[in-house]
Amino acid sequence: MISSLRDAMALESPLQLPGVVNAYAAITAQRLGFNAVYLSGSGVATASYGLPDLGITSLADVLEDVRRITSVCDLPMLVDCDTGWGAAPSIARTVQQMQRAGAAAIHIEDQVQNKRCGHLEGKRVVETTEMCDRLAFAKDARAGDDFMIIARTDALAIEGLDATLSRSAAYVAAGADAIFAEAVTSLEQYQQFADACKVLILANITEFGKTPLWTVDELRDAGVSLVIYPLSAFRAMAKAAESVYREVRERGTQRGALDAMETRDDLYRHIGYADAQARIDAVLERGSQMRSTDEEVS
Repeated sequence: MISSLRDAMALESPLQLPGVVNAYAAITAQRLGFNAVYLSGSGVATASYGLPDLGITSLADVLEDVRRITSVCDLPMLVDCDTGWGAAPSIARTVQQMQRAGAAAIHIEDQVQNKRCGHLEGKRVVETTEMCDRLAFAKDARAGDDFMIIARTDALAIEGLDATLSRSAAYVAAGADAIFAEAVTSLEQYQQFADACKVLILANITEFGKTPLWTVDELRDAGVSLVIYPLSAFRAMAKAAESVYREVRERGTQRGALDAMETRDDLYRHIGYADAQARIDAVLERGSQMRSTDEEVS
C-alpha cells in the first residue's frame, strides 16, 4: 500500500500529482493509475466555494475537502495550505489538523497573508525569517517524518533567482523537505534549485501561466522530483459543463451532448454502486431473518 509521498516517489520519477477538486475526481485519478493526488487551494476556492484564490477560504474549508477525498481515495495527497492560516505558531495546528484529516504532505508559501495567484503580478513575500518560523513550527508539530512539509517560494518573480536560491536554502535549514519554486520560466532554474538546496524539487505545471508545459522527461532531466497539475482536469470539467448547459439552454434538450457524457453504467461501476447496494440488501435481509426468528420463538 502507498502510504506516503516517499512511497509513491519510489514508483515513478518524477511523481505526477494530478489536481483533484472533489472525491469523484480523486477516484478517477486513482483508477487511471496515478500514485498520488494534489488538492489545490485555488481548486478549493473556485470549485467548492466559487471564490477567487485570494486567501479568502479558511483552514476549515480546505479540511472539509481533504476529508471528503481521503474518505474514498487512499492515495497519498499533497495539500496546498497557502500561508498556513495565521501567525507562525498557529501553523502547528494546521499541520496537526491536516494529518488527522488524512493528508500525506502540505506546502506552505512565503507570500504575505493577503496572497494572490502565483502567476499574477503584484505578489508580496514576507521576510525570510518569518517564513523560516512558519516552517519550524510546521516541522515541530508533525507526527512522524513521513508527513512531508514543502516550502513554496514566490520570490522568484519579485527578487530574482539568486535571492530566491538563498531563501530556499534557509527554508531547507528550517525544516523543509522539498522546495516548490513558483512561476519558474526555464528548466535550468529547476536544476539550480536542486543543486543549491540538495532536497526534492517540485514543479507546478499549470496552464496559462508563466511556466511552460514541460514533459515529465524534461523535468526529470532538470532535477525535478514532483510535478503537480493543479487545475488541468477542473478547467476541462468547467468548459465541458458550460458546453452542456449551453446545449440545454439553447436547444431545449441535452441529446446533442450525450457523446461527451459519462454513461450511467460507467459512473455506477466507478463508484461501486452494485457492491454497495448488495451490502445494503444483505444487511437488510439478515435483519429480516432475525426478526422472523424472534417472532417464531416468541
